[in-house]
Amino acid sequence: MIPQKLTIEGLYSYQERQSIDFSNLTEAGLFGIFGAVGSGKSSILEAISFALYGETERLNARDKRAYNMMNLKSNRSYIEFDFINHENKLFRVTREYKRNSKNFEDVKPASAVFYEFKNETWEALDHVNAEEIIGLNYSNFKRTIIIPQGQFKEFLELGAKERTDMMKEIFNLYRFDLQDKVSGLNKKNQTELDQLEGKLSGFETISEEHIAIQKDNLREAKTTQENLKLEFEKVNSHYQQLKNLKSDFELLSKKETDFSELEKNKETIDAKEGQLKQYQSVSKLFNDDLKERNRNQNLLKSTEEQLKLVDEHCKSLTDNSNRLQKSKEELQPKVDALPKQKVLEQDLELLFHVKSDESKLAKNAQSTIEGEKFVKEFKVKEEETSTKIQNQEQEIESLKSQLISSATLIEVGDWFSKKQNLSNNLIKEKTNFEANKKSIEVLDEKLKNLDIEKLFTEISNLKEEKEKLQNQKNKLEVSRQLSHYSTELQDGKACPLCGSEDHPSIAVFEDVSNDLKALEEKLLVLNGQLENLEQKTKEAERLQQEKVLVSQQGKLIQNSIETIKSQILELEKTFIWKDFSKDNFDDFQNRKSENQNKELQLKSKEKELNTSRTELDSIRKKLEKANQRFLEISNENLEFKTKIASNKALLKELNPNDYSEKTEAEVQLQLNNLKQENQNTERVWNHLISEIQEIQVKLSSENTKRDQFQKQVCDLNSQLEKIQNQLNENLEKSNFVNLDAVLEILNQNLDEQNIQQEIQNFKIQFETLKNSISELKEKLKDFPFDENLFLESENQFKTKESELAEANKLAIQIAAEITRLEQEFKKKEDLLKEQNALSKRAENLKTMFNLFKGAGLVQYVSSIYLRQLCDHANVRFHRMTRNQLSLQLNDNNDFEIIDFLNEGRSRSVKTLSGGQAFQVSLSLALALAESVQSNAKAEKNFFFIDEGFGTQDVESVNIVFETLMNLQKENRIVGIISHVEELKERIPMSLSIEKDEERGSLIQVNS
Repeated sequence: MIPQKLTIEGLYSYQERQSIDFSNLTEAGLFGIFGAVGSGKSSILEAISFALYGETERLNARDKRAYNMMNLKSNRSYIEFDFINHENKLFRVTREYKRNSKNFEDVKPASAVFYEFKNETWEALDHVNAEEIIGLNYSNFKRTIIIPQGQFKEFLELGAKERTDMMKEIFNLYRFDLQDKVSGLNKKNQTELDQLEGKLSGFETISEEHIAIQKDNLREAKTTQENLKLEFEKVNSHYQQLKNLKSDFELLSKKETDFSELEKNKETIDAKEGQLKQYQSVSKLFNDDLKERNRNQNLLKSTEEQLKLVDEHCKSLTDNSNRLQKSKEELQPKVDALPKQKVLEQDLELLFHVKSDESKLAKNAQSTIEGEKFVKEFKVKEEETSTKIQNQEQEIESLKSQLISSATLIEVGDWFSKKQNLSNNLIKEKTNFEANKKSIEVLDEKLKNLDIEKLFTEISNLKEEKEKLQNQKNKLEVSRQLSHYSTELQDGKACPLCGSEDHPSIAVFEDVSNDLKALEEKLLVLNGQLENLEQKTKEAERLQQEKVLVSQQGKLIQNSIETIKSQILELEKTFIWKDFSKDNFDDFQNRKSENQNKELQLKSKEKELNTSRTELDSIRKKLEKANQRFLEISNENLEFKTKIASNKALLKELNPNDYSEKTEAEVQLQLNNLKQENQNTERVWNHLISEIQEIQVKLSSENTKRDQFQKQVCDLNSQLEKIQNQLNENLEKSNFVNLDAVLEILNQNLDEQNIQQEIQNFKIQFETLKNSISELKEKLKDFPFDENLFLESENQFKTKESELAEANKLAIQIAAEITRLEQEFKKKEDLLKEQNALSKRAENLKTMFNLFKGAGLVQYVSSIYLRQLCDHANVRFHRMTRNQLSLQLNDNNDFEIIDFLNEGRSRSVKTLSGGQAFQVSLSLALALAESVQSNAKAEKNFFFIDEGFGTQDVESVNIVFETLMNLQKENRIVGIISHVEELKERIPMSLSIEKDEERGSLIQVNS
């Protein structure tokens, strides 16, 4: 992550909005943030952490974080942070929270939004997860990118488990934690095995022998099936003949019965046919005319009713028209007077404007009096402030002439600092050289006491003596074993050594047990002596190696002493400042302190001068604004007078003198009343005209309707007369006396289609049955039918049919069983193969589970990463400690220190001094940050330290600073927070944080 810009407002001591552009700072490679204690330096890092993760080091959610983080003089806190992630993408995060206006201590939770810069615009993201963007959780972020104050040694002092968990998180070592996956696979495999065993338990009766037995049964069943099939076909042929004959006789009987029923209904059908013919004849002659007459009668009645309604509506409209005409005549005089009333209305409006402009003139006159008083007061202030500025400028020039150049002070300070460092280094190296000589003397004394040559001689003699005793022991062992064999020899039994069954001369051996025991005791003593001598030899060899290492260190220290002396001589030649003495550092310090006091006085005076200038600018702006307002009032007065004269000249009916005593409000009231009266007259007149016109249109329309309805009544009466004449003519042609007889027939409402269909169906059915009976009688006249013979044949058919069905069913069942058994046997084979594969897999998974048990692989990989971190950290740690200390990882994955000044022995990191702990923590933190960010494949790496460097002496500060400067060459960006002023002068780019009592913390960029 590379920061780009940070904006904060209302956070901790930051009251006003402050912004930091990190682009120039990060380009310098090394930059610092400096300020006094409590000025707000660390708050910058807290703002970044809180913006990204919503977490801070000082406060948590239980500490009323929102309230305590907000500046007490602010009602709103705002953080905006732009940064580039490891994928070189630009992101922005904003967090804002506000104070409840009714409850000072109620601060609403912060609202966070993340943005990504795409297509030249900021697009809001659908999440607020910084870990997804940066690739680190909050804990590891503050260990590898931004290290908060007081947390610098956290990684060094973490326990083995916590450190392993951190390595898993940072370097994604979860991919090596395969225990759960293997365990899951093992459980899944075992579940599948258990399921298979359950499935196989249902296949115990499935075998090839069982399938063969069923196939034999199937062959027997098919033979029986074929025999029964032949017998059934014979019986079935005879049965079907008798069955068909029986069906024909039964059909003949049924049809004769049906025909008899039809003959009974024939008279009814004939009567219906006569009735239908009469109905159709009458309907054809009268029906259409009757329908037309009814339709016209109904239409005539409806038209007469509508004509009556129209007559009533016309009368109502006529009455309304007369009433409106009367109202119009009454309103006519007011309408005629409207033009004159309009002129009065215009005059009153002009008089109102006149009154309004006269009021504005009076108001401007009062403003002019007050403005002249204001200008007089501020001109006095202008003269006083100008005099004050001249005095302040003279004081500032006087102070500047007394100041020594900052560049000169920095150069002289650097010279004294270098000389002091070299002198301190020389003293330290001389001390180290003396300690080195003493170490060599101690080692020589130890080696002299051990006498390694004598040790080698004694070891050689003891080994020869041991070899002799071992040979004697071997001979005695052989003798004891032969004695054992000889006592067990018997005639007829084979010798265990030569195999012979004859033993003519058996040897006799003495008991050597006591001699063997004495030899073993001597060998035991001898081995102890040898082991003691070998331990002393190893100690002597170690001391010799240590002496070589210490001697080499002594030469290096001696070379370093000569180099430092040469550097001091060269440095003294470079002292070129005549105003200072190279041998009087205290005088330089006093003058530097005096110069700093004068600089502070100068800054204070310049600040006062800026305040006075700002005050003078404010006074002049107010005077300029006042003069501008005078000019505006003069122009306005001229304009108002012109408008008053013009408006009075436009008056037609009214005299302005008559209204001289009236106020603007009174004129306004009279104008509004007149306007309202005129508008009411116009509105009522227009409404009357509109209503009269509307009634006339409606009356004309209703008259037209009345004429149309009257014509329709005449036409309908004429048509009804024609229809009645036609009906009378048809009565004369027919045999009916009057229309009532006709209506009686038509009122039957016969369903002609259904009755016609019923008659037709009866005739077809009657003729069809008659012909069918004749045909069947002709067909059966030569065939007798015996019922007993048919029943006997039917019983034989059913018996054979049942037997054949049973045989078919049995054959099908056996065939289906064979198919089922073969399928089940195939399934059993597949399940057995699958069981065998799963059993082998279970064995492999068990082996893998034992390998990955207890996250062993993760621990192993984590230790590799940690050792690599140690190697990388030691590159800088060795340089900082001049190869006196080294960092290593023990068998428990805990950090420990190798002390080369104490025989290279190891000790706990907790035994380090504060300065040494800072050095190793810095080296380890830089190595960790590099590893993490190189793992993310970022082009540049960023690292921020919030430490005061207060635990370091001058030389250590120089070494640390040199280390940080070298990081620029490695494409690293490092920011530090400190209050050490010496560092501020040596860092190329920095920010200064100053805390103003009124305005809060203020940020200033130094270069």
